[in-house]
Order: sequence, then C-alpha cells, then structure tokens
Amino acid sequence: MDKKYIFVTGGVVSSLGKGIISASIGKLLQARGYKVTIQKFDPYINIDPGTLNPYEHGECYVTVDGMETDLDLGHYERFTGIHTTRNNSITTGRIYKTVIDRERHGDYLGKTIQVVPHITDEIKRRMLREETPLSSPEGDLDFVITEVGGTIGDIESAPFMEAIRQLRWQLGRNAVCVHLTYVPYLKAAGELKTKPTQHSVKELQGMGIQPDILVLRTERHLDDHLRMKVASFCNVDLECVVQSEDMPSIYEVPVNMQKQGLDAAIMRKIGIPVGETPAMKPWHDFLEKQRNAKSEIHIGLVGKYDLQDAYKSIRESLNLAGIYNDVKVKLHFVNSEEITKKNIAEKLDGIAGVVICPGFGQRGIEGKIIAAEYTRTHDIPTFGICLGMQMMVIEFARNVLGYKDANSREMDEQTPHNVIDIMEEQKSITQMGGTMRLGAYECELVKGSRVYEAYGEETLISERHRHRYEFNNSYKEEYEAKGMKCVGINPTADLVEIVEIPDKRWYIGTQFHPEYSSTVLHPHPLFMSFIKACK
Repeated sequence: MDKKYIFVTGGVVSSLGKGIISASIGKLLQARGYKVTIQKFDPYINIDPGTLNPYEHGECYVTVDGMETDLDLGHYERFTGIHTTRNNSITTGRIYKTVIDRERHGDYLGKTIQVVPHITDEIKRRMLREETPLSSPEGDLDFVITEVGGTIGDIESAPFMEAIRQLRWQLGRNAVCVHLTYVPYLKAAGELKTKPTQHSVKELQGMGIQPDILVLRTERHLDDHLRMKVASFCNVDLECVVQSEDMPSIYEVPVNMQKQGLDAAIMRKIGIPVGETPAMKPWHDFLEKQRNAKSEIHIGLVGKYDLQDAYKSIRESLNLAGIYNDVKVKLHFVNSEEITKKNIAEKLDGIAGVVICPGFGQRGIEGKIIAAEYTRTHDIPTFGICLGMQMMVIEFARNVLGYKDANSREMDEQTPHNVIDIMEEQKSITQMGGTMRLGAYECELVKGSRVYEAYGEETLISERHRHRYEFNNSYKEEYEAKGMKCVGINPTADLVEIVEIPDKRWYIGTQFHPEYSSTVLHPHPLFMSFIKACK
C-alpha cells in the first residue's frame, strides 16, 4: 500500500482541539492495524518552543531524541503510544533556517531564493517525510497525519497551505484534508450559527484547497438538518460532516469520532475497503474505569505558572494514574511565589499529596523549598520533578545537613554550598535553546528502593531529560548518611537521577521528566506508585 497523508487544518478560532482530533484519527487508524505517525507544523519563527514562555504556549514537550516541541506531541504520544522524534515537530523557523543555510552553502547555484518554490518545497519534503530511511522504525508507515498550527487566513501559515495545495494534486487519492471549524451557539437568538464555518471553508477554497472532511466543534448537539446545510454550502458529503461535541474527558473523543464514522470516511476518501469497526477493548476498559472512579483525592501542584497547559503532561499523568488506581484526581494549583512559612499549612490543607513542579529561574523557588520542608516534616507524599527534585535537595541541605546557605548555582553563583551545580558539559555554553541535557538517558536503580519496586523491579530504565544543573556528587555521602538516598544513577555520567527518603511514606525526586512517557494504556509506574501512596 502507498503511504497515505492526512492534513488537519483549523478555522474560525484557535484552540479548537486540532491536536486531540489528530491524535484521535491516529488512534482509530492504529486500531484498524495501520502504522501511523503524527507531525505538527507550527507557523512561528522560533526554531523550537524551548525558549517560549509557558504562559503563551503551554508546556514544552521533549521527545526521546531530545527535541523540544509543542505540547500537542504529548497528546499524540499519550493517545497512540508512538514515540515522536525531531521529525514530528517543524516550525517556520526551522524551514527557513534549512533553506538559508543551503543558500549560504551555495547549494542553489546563485538562484533567487523565494517562498515559492524553495520554502514550499522544503515544507513538502518534510510533510512527505522524505528524510526517513526505510530501515528506520518509521520507514514503513501507512499513514502520516500532519497538523498545521494556527488558523486559516493567518499570514504566517500561507506557505504551509500552498504546500498542502500542491501535495493534494501530486498525491491524488493518497491525500485527505480534514478541516476543523467552530459552530457557535448564540444564546440571545437561541440558534447555532454555521456562517463562521462557511467563511472558513471559503477561505480554504480560496487557497485552492477543498476540504474532504469537516469536523465541527460545538458545545451543543447538531441535528442532521444543520449538518446537511453545512455539507451543501461547503461541497462536502453529509457522511463527511462530523461533529465534535464537548466531552467529559478528552479520552472520549476517539470513541465519539469512531461512532460518527470519521475513520470510515477517511478510508472511503482514500479508497481503502472500510471493513469491520474495531472493538478497541483496552480503550473502552480504560473509559469504563474512568467513569467508575467515585472517590476523590486532592493533589497540590506547587509551581509558578498558573495555567493548565503549563504542566499539561504532569496533569494528564496524575489523572491517568488516578483512573488506574480507581480514584478521581482533583488538582489544586498552589502558587509557589505566594507560599510562606506562615501560610503553607493553610495552603496544603486537605491535600493528600504534593507535586513540586519543574521550571527554570529564580522566581518562586523559595516557596518550593518551604513546601518541600513542610511535606517532609509532616510526611505528606511528595513527588519532585526536575527543578522540584533540586528544591528537595536544597531544602534537605539547609534543614538537615545544616548548610543554611545551600543553593543551586543557577540561583546563586557564589553559594559556598552548591549542592546543585551546573553540569560539566554545560559550562562553556552561552547560546540559549537546545543546549541542555535533552532526551532519553539510562538510569540504574538501586535494588530494594521504592522506585525499584515501582518500576516492577527493573534495574535499568530510560527516561527523558531537560536540564542544565545536577546534583553535586561531592555531597552524596553526607546526604546518604542523613537519610536521603541516591537511588537512581546514570551509568555513564554517574549523575544522580533519583533521590528518595525511605523513612517517609513517599518522598521522591527525579531529575528526569517521567510525565513525558505516561500514556493512556500504559500509565507511568512512578505516578502510579505516588497516587497509591496518596490514597
């Protein structure tokens, strides 16, 4: 079978959930036995989201090969269980940089470099994944799903649209365009309005692209009459007008899309026999568990970004672990900038467990240290991730080892007790972005430790990183003697990756980000163990 390509675009407004729809399409095609990958093309000029403000862009997601990417790649991985790489996340910045580097190198032999054809050709090359060798795990893909960020009509996304227009002609029936739009409900008129969808499709047609399938985002159920109206005004078959209503959980979306025949419509458009509808039993079992979880536990997220998407993967990992532990996890954001020794007891009142969140920079770190001290001395299950783990280490140095001025070199260059120090290979680096320890690294677990038990008694694990600073090994003996054990070590660099206090119910910090590898059907063992302790 020839490789098939699905392009997912969005209209009317942003944040309609293109990432969830793309991930759902991937899941449904996987359930039919096809090998898929999903990629995201973002129209901004940053090379990657690594230096973007989480308030504007949500979390930065890290792939196994160390690419800092958009948070939608987290959805792709959680839904499908595939491992994305640097080839799955492309920005306008990366496209232009590639073309400009080639021009400087003389590869274009003095030609005038233009948006069409040079930029669009580079976009097409990436959309077709021409660089992927057949011998690689991705070489024999059946479907490549490409989501384009932003909204139709944005100036910056025009080259992407032109590339899709050209590919539709080149690929013929091997390409399908899925367009996501919004159908608003006007309360005063008591009506659902299709005009924004019609305008969005008209704009797309003006760029030379006729959508094959429309997914209508809506807060109200759309009747067949309204779908028929959209179909006739937009030149789309009725069976290819699918509604995406608000669901109690994003994990219901693939099942909802399957019920409406989204995957069947794609197959018919591409010319593949539809066959039987897959049962998707493990997914339905998961949803059943989610619906049956009655009791609640309250988890505090101690961090500085008061925004859902800033800790997206952590939130999802906690929710998934809760479902598999038969509880509903209620998350409470605790702003670390507002924490003081006087108010910490009040802020954590009724909280069963605390996650000390990752981050960068000075802002809000003293609050994280106060939280770590409070949870340690009150034996509240605590999970420190990346900077969170470093704050647990600093707190322990100050209050148990007696080094009142202990700190990280990141926060205080002159600290006499640099229990967290910059990594050796980072000392000569001055350029921001993509310069950290990034991607998956191995970690050896100490037998008999709590993390060793959590991982199912494995000794060698692999987890993803995003950091510049590390535990200072010259203090290791002192920590171990006073009860904070170093129970996960990188075998090649001898870096401390995990600390735990065995005397406590659950007090563990990881230098890596376990949230990046938690999926719907395989929740992460550390989150599972943490929620179990909180119960």
